[in-house]
Order: sequence, then structure tokens, then C-alpha cells
Amino acid sequence: KGKCPEDGWDESTIELFLHELAIMDSNNFLGNCGVGEREGRVASGLVARRHYRLIHGIGRSGDISAVQPKAAGSSLLNKLTNSVVLDIIKLAGVRTVTNCFVVPMATGMSLTLCFLTLRHKRPKAKYIIWPRIDQKSCFKSMITAGFEPVVIENVLEGDELRTDIEAVEAKIKTLGAENILCVHSTTSCFAPRVPDRLEELAVICANYDIPHIVNNAYGVQSSKCMHLIQQGARVGRIDAFVQSLDKNFMVPVGGAIIAGFNESFVQEISKMYPGRASASPSLDVLITLLSLGASGYKQLLKERKEMFSYLSSELKKLADNHNERLLDTPHNPISLAMSLKNLDENNDVAVTQLGSMLFTRQVSGARVVPCGSVQTVNNYTFKGFMSHANDYPCAYLNAASAIGIKKQDVDVFLKRLDKCLKTSRKEAKKEKSVNEICNTDTEQLED
Repeated sequence: KGKCPEDGWDESTIELFLHELAIMDSNNFLGNCGVGEREGRVASGLVARRHYRLIHGIGRSGDISAVQPKAAGSSLLNKLTNSVVLDIIKLAGVRTVTNCFVVPMATGMSLTLCFLTLRHKRPKAKYIIWPRIDQKSCFKSMITAGFEPVVIENVLEGDELRTDIEAVEAKIKTLGAENILCVHSTTSCFAPRVPDRLEELAVICANYDIPHIVNNAYGVQSSKCMHLIQQGARVGRIDAFVQSLDKNFMVPVGGAIIAGFNESFVQEISKMYPGRASASPSLDVLITLLSLGASGYKQLLKERKEMFSYLSSELKKLADNHNERLLDTPHNPISLAMSLKNLDENNDVAVTQLGSMLFTRQVSGARVVPCGSVQTVNNYTFKGFMSHANDYPCAYLNAASAIGIKKQDVDVFLKRLDKCLKTSRKEAKKEKSVNEICNTDTEQLED
């Protein structure tokens, strides 16, 4: 049926299935005589076993989705993976998606592939409208494709940074719709930035006949992000949305899914990929989804949402204990932010030191964002880099509830953060006292 099985398979069944696919590839035929330059020969048995002897990769030189005659098993693996992943995307909330394919590149390069495909449809266009998100790979994806990003600064609403819809439309009118390749929006992001107003952006794109590409990096795991994509496609225009394999399906880094609502456009993107491709990302995600089953993946989504609520309530308690506050970002369903005003006021360096302290105590993924940092990316200077705004009101710390997170992860993080905050405040007070004594001594000497 080409769908993810409701109940997961055991490992021996999955291995048997993969071995059956592998014996369909010509390099595994007993009497095979290969005289070409690419015959699936592998020098190391360890490497062959690691890939279940599926050596040919996927696609042909002109199309990553094409069937390779001498690699029937690998081609079947590719078709099945794309079909199973499409089923999961529908299950996660984007019901009307029509086509998708796994590409052996991470999210940034996959976005670049989408932009390069649009180049042939809009040869005069040189600009991409991009509501600002301080993440280097999505910015570089536009530069690498040869386009000029037009950065739209976010607007502050309470604690949240939201899409400036009026600025987007004004910029389209100024530049001219025919000169704009697409609008490049974002769903999953670090608080206090929240997902873009996808419905409003999709309507604008439909009205001005401008393509719309969505960076949905880790949004598959969020019903809210997927709902935004579904609604955007319903009321307006979304041409493609791109999501990471590792962030959403807990597999090694190196793959992404490009999906869309127009089957022919998604096929165009797949044909833009030059040459064949590694089957590893497809193999990893297929094994994972066969192992989990649809019910197992739905359970992971449910647990993630529960852990988000738990992390939010516990982080709020911790913030209150340290005279800080959990920033109010109800539109962000994955990431949370806690203010660091006390540290920032006492010592400019204390904020970044907190990040170092957490990392050395084996807390990974938490981001500490100071005020006023400046970063230049491909000759474009971002003020307040990492905070998604030129002048966010306070320094803060990020934590996210992503798929696979456990209660133990949350509890250990909060315990270590509590200790680090206490230590940081003590050191900041000590340094402040030393500075006050030094200043007093200096004043006395001057007198």
C-alpha cells in the first residue's frame, strides 16, 4: 500500500526485508559480470554490511527519482521511502500534500535546490523576500543559489517576534513582483521568534503570483507548524516546504524531505538534482519508520507535546526563583526562552559565561543569547545576531522540547541550570563588589 505500517516491525523482519531488496541489485547477482565504471563494487565487507549491500544509491544521472534498471532493489527502496514519508507527513497534519522525496542533503542545501528550480520559471527574478531568522544555513541557502536576500525585520508583539506582513507587501510593491523569486518563510524557530504568519504570507504570494518556499526544518514534530502549512496552502500559495530528517525522525544528519502540493513542481525539483545520490538517508528513515510504525511515531509526537508543557511549567518556576521570567511566546510550540536580565545588568560577560558553564556540564542544545552581538554573514551584517532582532529588550536562554526528549532530560537540565545561575550570580556580585572597592580607592587617591 506504500504506507507506514500501523505497528512497527521487529529488527529481524526489517533486516530480512532489506536483504530481499538488496538481492534485486545487479552487484549482488551470483553470476554478474560488470564491465562498467560503476558496478557497485565495495572493497570493505564492513562497509557493504553497513549499507545492507545496497550500494548503487538512488536515481539516475538526470533524475534523483528515476528507476535504475541494474538497481531494482535500491530503486524500490527509494520509491517506498518516499511513499512512507508522504504518509507520515499527512499523518502529522498536512493532509493535502501530494508529493515528496527524500534528498541526501541537509535542509539548507535542499532549500537551495528549490530556489535553483524556481530560477528557470522566473529568469528575471533576483530577490528573495525573507522574514528574518538568525540561522546561518537558511540565509546561505539563498546566497549559494545566487540570489539577493531581502531581509524583513520582525515586529515585537509583547515578548514575541512576529512577521511584519505590511513590510513584506510594501517591499514587493517597491521591488516589483516579477523581480522576486519567492517569499522564503519559516515555521520552526527559536523563541522569542515564533513561526511566520504563513496564512497571510500565502495569501500575499497568491495575490502577487509569487512562489512561496517554507523552511519547516523541525516542524514535522509540531502539529501547530504542520497546521500552519496546511492552512497556508488552503487559503493561499505554498509551492514547497522543506524539513530535516535528523530533527524530525531521529536519524543521522544528512537528509531532508522536499514536499509540496503541486506534484509536477516537486518532480521538477527532483529532476534539478544533478546525478545519482546516496541511499543512506532513505535507508535510515525507512528503517526508522518501519521500526516505529505509524502508532509509534504518533506516540513520540504525543510525548513531545507533553514534555513541552512540563518543560514550560518547570522552567517558569525556576525563572521565578531567580527573579527572572519565562518569556511569553504562546505561538512557538517547540522552543522556550527565559530572560537573563539580572545577569546582563550585573556583568556583560556573565551571560556568555553561563552558556559555557552549561556546556561544560554536559547540557547541550541550550542557547544563551546576549544583547547586541553583531555577526556578518556573506557580507550582510546582522545586529543583535541570534536574537532575530536588532534590539531585543533582554538577554535570554533557549531550551526546546524536541522529539525524543525525556522527562529525565528536562529534570537534569533544570537542576544544572539552577546551579549555574546561582554560581553566575555569586561571581557577578563578587566582581561588582571588587569594582566598587577599586573605584572608591581611585576616588580617594584623586582626592
